[in-house]
Amino acid sequence: MDKVKVPIVEVGSRSIETMGHTSKGNQLKWYQDGWWYKADAFGYESLAETLVTRLLQKTSWTGYVCYDPVTVKWNGGLYRGCRSRNFLREGEELLPLEKLYRSVTGFSLAQELTHIREVEQRIGHTVAFVENLTGIQGFGPYLSGMLEMDMFFLNEDRHTNNIALLYRQVDKSYRLCPYFDMGLSLYADTREEYPLETDVKTCRQRVKAKPFSRDFDEQMDAAGRLYGWSLHFPLSRNRLWHMLEEMQDAYEPEREAPWYSAGEWKRIREAVMDQALSYPYLFKT
Repeated sequence: MDKVKVPIVEVGSRSIETMGHTSKGNQLKWYQDGWWYKADAFGYESLAETLVTRLLQKTSWTGYVCYDPVTVKWNGGLYRGCRSRNFLREGEELLPLEKLYRSVTGFSLAQELTHIREVEQRIGHTVAFVENLTGIQGFGPYLSGMLEMDMFFLNEDRHTNNIALLYRQVDKSYRLCPYFDMGLSLYADTREEYPLETDVKTCRQRVKAKPFSRDFDEQMDAAGRLYGWSLHFPLSRNRLWHMLEEMQDAYEPEREAPWYSAGEWKRIREAVMDQALSYPYLFKT
């Protein structure tokens, strides 16, 4: 990989929006000049977002948000973070499924899913609701792809507010939203759930999926049986390992900026390679 400078971006107080989008609590987020910025709150979330982006760029997929590392300067401090371009078109808003479901039915989608016994039925219920209400075709394969991605990257934060559509009020139209928010992937929460001294095998035993099952394989397999599978990385596992090493060497933060430790890089490499060994069919032989 070519050398990549990690910029320091100062966000002004008048353009800041802070909001909580994770199931674990608040995370500092800002919107400025067409970019969304967010700071690490639990560990190496922004590194996870960046790595997911780099790996998805190796696939044929296009419908995902691209994240790049950045140092955020705010309120006198420097924060490890990442940024992504605003993907909303004029007049659009991000509409989480939880909010949409409540507005139509008066009930919580997350709670409704707990009353449906089979995982396939939970997924089918969600897909039918979205397609019947919005007219969107292909939400099933879209959701199946999301669950494949979450399975491989071990995204534990795919609650019903982290699955969304894009809605435009002026003509009451909907469209699919790019896949977004992969920060709590690959055991990124080193503050609470997965301290760096914990080995990846132990981490794998602890991690839980959302929102259709607590087991990543169970919900991914159920979605695949209904709507098919599509994730594939056109590189070998050996090439993957070298790519991860190259990625670590490629980024150049400013001298005074906080950056990721050798231990954090080691953990995220081990997490990815452990997944690659668990799902060899996703890679070239």
